[in-house]
Amino acid sequence: MPGWTFDGEPAAVGGGRVTLVEGSCFCLTDGAGNIEAGTPQGLFVQDTRLVSRWQLRLDDEPVEALAVLSDAPYQATFLGRGRPRGWSGQHSMLLRRDRYVGAGMREDLTLLNLGAEDTQCELALTVHCDFADLFEVKEGRVRARGEHDRHSGFDALEFSYRWRDRARGSRIEAELAPASQHAGSVHVLPGLIVFRAIVPARGQWSATVCVTASVDGRQLPPHFPPGMPIEHSAQAGRLAGLARRPPAIVSTDQRLARTIERSRADLESLRIVDAEDRWATIAAGAPWFMTLFGRDSLLTSYLALPLGQSLALGTLHNLAARQGNHVDPRSEEEPGRILHEIRSGVDASMALGGGHVYYGTADATPLFVMLLGELSSWGLPRAEVDALLPNADRALEWIEHYGDRDGDGFVEYRRATDRGLANQGWKDSWDGVTFADGRVAEPPIALAEVQGYVYAAYLARARLAAERDDGETARRFAARAAALRAAFHERFWLPDRGWYALALDRDKRPVDSLASNIGHCLWTGIIEPDRARAVADHLLSPEMFSGWGVRTLASSMAAYNPMSYHNGSVWPHDNALVAAGLMRYGFVEHAQRVTTGILDAAAAFDGRLPELFCGFDRAEYRAPVPYPTSCSPQAWAAAAPIHLIRVLLRLDPDLAAGVLRVAPALPDGFADFALRGIPLAGAELDVHASGDRARVAGLPAGVEVLAAPAPPADPGIFQQNHV
Repeated sequence: MPGWTFDGEPAAVGGGRVTLVEGSCFCLTDGAGNIEAGTPQGLFVQDTRLVSRWQLRLDDEPVEALAVLSDAPYQATFLGRGRPRGWSGQHSMLLRRDRYVGAGMREDLTLLNLGAEDTQCELALTVHCDFADLFEVKEGRVRARGEHDRHSGFDALEFSYRWRDRARGSRIEAELAPASQHAGSVHVLPGLIVFRAIVPARGQWSATVCVTASVDGRQLPPHFPPGMPIEHSAQAGRLAGLARRPPAIVSTDQRLARTIERSRADLESLRIVDAEDRWATIAAGAPWFMTLFGRDSLLTSYLALPLGQSLALGTLHNLAARQGNHVDPRSEEEPGRILHEIRSGVDASMALGGGHVYYGTADATPLFVMLLGELSSWGLPRAEVDALLPNADRALEWIEHYGDRDGDGFVEYRRATDRGLANQGWKDSWDGVTFADGRVAEPPIALAEVQGYVYAAYLARARLAAERDDGETARRFAARAAALRAAFHERFWLPDRGWYALALDRDKRPVDSLASNIGHCLWTGIIEPDRARAVADHLLSPEMFSGWGVRTLASSMAAYNPMSYHNGSVWPHDNALVAAGLMRYGFVEHAQRVTTGILDAAAAFDGRLPELFCGFDRAEYRAPVPYPTSCSPQAWAAAAPIHLIRVLLRLDPDLAAGVLRVAPALPDGFADFALRGIPLAGAELDVHASGDRARVAGLPAGVEVLAAPAPPADPGIFQQNHV
């Protein structure tokens, strides 16, 4: 999921990385809390690095890092100790740095004197702001901008930068805590803030430093202003309310409960609200993707539907507002197309071909229609669905007039300029689509999973039409789905291999690698039932299944590398969709193995699944091996455990038909659990699962529970039943 101008992996940050995140603001530091110059670390606001150096020294010596403690995604406490003092050589000075990130940064500094004598200290904070665009930082190509406008006042440092019509600024203010004003002083010099303190024996001394951001001349209200108790902040209140807000999981398995609660907290921290504070959506992940994405935000909100449907609705509205209107090769905008990503840094227009929105993705457009159909099944009021139907129809028009570039019935992609993404599916690194012998496929490329998304989009539109007694539209889209399914089987099925091709290349040759993409085809239902067993068995073969999850690429393929970004690693969101597809086709044990593998990996990562991890076999190492540049927290990874619980419950609402399917299939030894307060059509649903049994309470009026799983979608039902 790299940004589109970078066909590869994000730059490495190094060991001991600490990431704090709140909305579109994040801070990346080392384990001591410092931002080192010349690294990808920094404080970022709206895709611009406002602070590029933040180094604290005690008595002109580095502080020895002891621990990092964190109770919230936006907060961390860094503990460190100063050099030994006195004849005994004992460490007597403890430094505590309480940091809070949100539209800027606040850091509360506390010196605790553990010795028996009053001690005089000097704390020096070196600060620099380079205003680098996030793209530059991520790719390790930060360019010198010359001297910024800056001012050193009595109590503040100010930095500013302007490029064309965009401007960024930061103001760094320092003040002593009221109880410490008699025992210290603060001095502001160019690029340096110096505190002098006298710390009483067995006592403490405190000060606060705040970074306030300004964007295009507008100062952003800090989320954590100095002097305000943190518990009074909106962010702390929201996080506290999250613990009380349904749904909640109750389980004797504390690891599972921790994973779900960690996922909820991370999703909340990645939430973005538009300027009118109406429609919330989700950023793709920290540190590099703190912005609205098409594919990522759509899939995340789909995976997180049991937590509520407002995030999915907000995502659809935000994407609909930016749906393509005209043809622009620079940004790859086309009428009806759903965007790939938005960027707001001062230099983003250089990276995005003259604009701040890039549309180069093949899958976001059908996923938009899929999500709208799924929201209807979850009971979204008809008026809300109808408001977005014109956007869905424009998306379907893009599929047929622009997505299918050569008229063969399949959606292909090929970047319009050399600045766009070479690969425009979810495996969007330059080598993300390879043949079994390791050759990189040449565009135009028709990805297998994209055809599955289009198939599901056609069926979603057919269902929406049928619910509105529009038989003609229902039959038309059902027929398109049936034709696509038949053509997909004819062109993508590899009878000598026993699996479906990863893609078709520019010469319409099947790209014959065994890859996880075919699991997405199970999820969408495009795979023929008589071929599903072979696909399921290959996905769980030793070449594909590591024990922690399904690899992106089989170990028997020439391009396989368990430490690669897309060619052998394990991605939690990928596995959540694979597990859902396996369960949909009735391969219960297969789905259970994938689910338990990923949930075990989550426990090994202390409840927070990263964007991806290495694909080494579980028999080789007792814990999943981290991928060094993986985003964490990351949106669809955070949402994956939520969806996996839904998979185990076989929870499928179809409220338009007045039906809720619940047919649990918990693995042997899996603890009983209850999901309480699942938002559903204005009601709060409680589901208690034990083995293959469920108790359901709180149903919306007029909804019947069916203790049977939903079958794979069949276009014939619309062709036959709607005149």
